[in-house]
Amino acid sequence: MKFIDEATIKIYAGDGGNGVATFRREKYEPMGGPSGGDGGRGGSIYIEADCNLNTLVDYRYTRTFRAQRGENGRSAECYGAKGEDMILRVPVGTVISDKATEQVLADLSAHGQRVLFAKGGKGGLGNVHFKSSLNRAPRQCTKGDAGEEFELYMELKVLADVGLLGMPNAGKSTFIRSVSAAKPKVADYPFTTLHPNLGVVRVDAERSFVIADIPGIIEGAAEGAGLGHQFLRHLQRTSLLLHLVDIAPFDEAVDPVHEAKAIVEELRKYDEALYQKPRWLVLNKIDMLEDADKVVKKFIKDYGWKGRVFAISAISGIGCKELTYAIMEHIEANRLEAQQDEIAST
Repeated sequence: MKFIDEATIKIYAGDGGNGVATFRREKYEPMGGPSGGDGGRGGSIYIEADCNLNTLVDYRYTRTFRAQRGENGRSAECYGAKGEDMILRVPVGTVISDKATEQVLADLSAHGQRVLFAKGGKGGLGNVHFKSSLNRAPRQCTKGDAGEEFELYMELKVLADVGLLGMPNAGKSTFIRSVSAAKPKVADYPFTTLHPNLGVVRVDAERSFVIADIPGIIEGAAEGAGLGHQFLRHLQRTSLLLHLVDIAPFDEAVDPVHEAKAIVEELRKYDEALYQKPRWLVLNKIDMLEDADKVVKKFIKDYGWKGRVFAISAISGIGCKELTYAIMEHIEANRLEAQQDEIAST
């Protein structure tokens, strides 16, 4: 199934049914009076987050959605039936905005969260509402109101605690396969990963976190090189970024320090808030080095890095367990701090 993480759709709520002008015609009551009923309300359109979905592919080909129109009123003061509401289901983490104004209308970040986006039109009034002592036989009735309509832009931002960042073939997919049950494609050529992958990392029976792997970013992504910035949005909800660097590239002309700095610069160009997120340096493929400690120290010195550094081998598992425990501690500390802030604010 193709991964689709953005879509534009048009939604039309149902129009209200028309009121009618009718009169009772019963035996012995030839002048029975007005009996026209009201039209039914048109169906509304809701959008609901569903954890069983992970892509917006359902909205790639079907882009127009219309809720049911309300029925017209009937005689004998019978009201028209209400139009059936329409519920569109999207993955958890979908941000929905108005296409015209670019205003964010909803951020569906929890399973079952439902938001009304287009309200159905109100039904028209039948002539029974216009009866008075001066107008005993009204022939007035009103038409139903039109339902609301909008053009919406939907953007999926996957929910993950940790995001992987790095050049193509830095070992991100191998790392996520090593520490979780996720099985993204792994191969010895660039851009093996073409869409985000999520993996659940279980530190122990009751402690786990979600990690996101996105396609590799290369220098010049801001100008459209490689896959560009298309998938960086999926890192915006994470609380920690792991910057994986291939410390032992096959091509001796490749400078890992230059590549690492280029990735960070692309991150800054895309989103300053994403650039400011906590970021750890993870030096991968140390199993391919004869003197790993020496190479790691030289890299840190040349880079001028002051933050946390981990040296691992994703394919052999060296250092991966220690890294996952450190991530879990960081996430738990963030959760505790958020809870304390929430308590303080109340």
